[in-house]
Amino acid sequence: MHPFSERARPRRALVLFAAALLCAGLAGGASTAAGEGPSIRIRATRVLDGRGAALDGPVVITVRGGRIVSVEREKTRGPVDHDLTGRTVLPGLIDTHVHLAWTLNAEGRLHTDKDGEPPARTSFAQAANAWDTLQAGFTTVQSIGAPVEKELRDAVEKRGLPGPRILTSLEPIADEKKTPEDLRELVRLRKSEGADVIKIFASKSIREGGAQTLSDEQLRAACGEATRLGLRSVVHGHSPESMKAAALAGCTQVEHGVFATKDALQTLSQRGTYFDPQVCLVFRNYLDHRERFLGIGNYTEAGFAAMERALPLAAAAFREAIATPGLRVVFGTDAVAGAHGRNAEELSCRVRDGGQKPADAIVSATSLSAKALGLESSIGALSAGMEADLIAVDGDPLRDMTALSRVVFVMRRGTVYRR
Repeated sequence: MHPFSERARPRRALVLFAAALLCAGLAGGASTAAGEGPSIRIRATRVLDGRGAALDGPVVITVRGGRIVSVEREKTRGPVDHDLTGRTVLPGLIDTHVHLAWTLNAEGRLHTDKDGEPPARTSFAQAANAWDTLQAGFTTVQSIGAPVEKELRDAVEKRGLPGPRILTSLEPIADEKKTPEDLRELVRLRKSEGADVIKIFASKSIREGGAQTLSDEQLRAACGEATRLGLRSVVHGHSPESMKAAALAGCTQVEHGVFATKDALQTLSQRGTYFDPQVCLVFRNYLDHRERFLGIGNYTEAGFAAMERALPLAAAAFREAIATPGLRVVFGTDAVAGAHGRNAEELSCRVRDGGQKPADAIVSATSLSAKALGLESSIGALSAGMEADLIAVDGDPLRDMTALSRVVFVMRRGTVYRR
């Protein structure tokens, strides 16, 4: 759960709009494709399409009206708007699990409601999280969940705040004392409040052992109601019991799964449930910066010891997951305060420590994650008709995944935010 609640949430659109104006000044003259507008031509040495194919160049990508018109080898060298010779271009990256609302306070500690921090400062910090994430090449994120993320999402989409496309669950559902009908009502409430997805806690934190908290019946009620309303459901589950229960309840996606077993992973595969494990970034962010978190909530010495023990378990669970036939393993970092903008480090960990093939890691963070979000028809791939979300990196990530941390160009929906 987030360390702050809706009750202590005095946010205003004016504050976020001020943040938008500040960040827009930092964007370095971002250019927006209005309506159809003129064509934008981009030259690249290599293109990765997000679906597993690579096209060696020179390649020219043509963008018009915020969408990709064509991706073709350049037959005759001509003028371009953005010459990315020597770079690799690929779709904007997608992170299916972040927490943009998590910030550090003026003392460098995790912000909570008890800080007494001015709302404007917190809002600027959240806007900065969105900016850092976009600058790192992540053009779409699923931020789950805090109520303020609705305002952050809308500030990006409607008020010009530079940031990634944001999908949010608003406040997660976690009360194990709720009846099945109570949970259905909560899902309906989140829908009416504007949630894009339903976030459900079905197990305890890794710092508390990860045991299942919601019953099978409760999960069937919550995920079933989400499905009925046309919403996806994302379930926090560390134990194999909670993972299996979520899959059997028809939930869309399971997060974490540090204690995953082969049987639990096979159940997810058989039920078509997406799986979003983490290998290192979230753990290292906590362990390397414990002074930011220690003493807040369940961030105790025992909790940090549990995270130390979880690191090898998480890597082992990931290796088992990618070896499970048919299991759809998407990309999510669980990025919290201090980790925003470092999302691509998790991709390097997946390859280095988890044994994933670089091409598979890239697909997981592009077209496969787009499919998990229900957005595969518009983002996640570089092909004609898709939205012009694309990035360029220094190097070839198929040979060196750390290249994804060297982003030199970012375009989202035809607007350039980094060049």
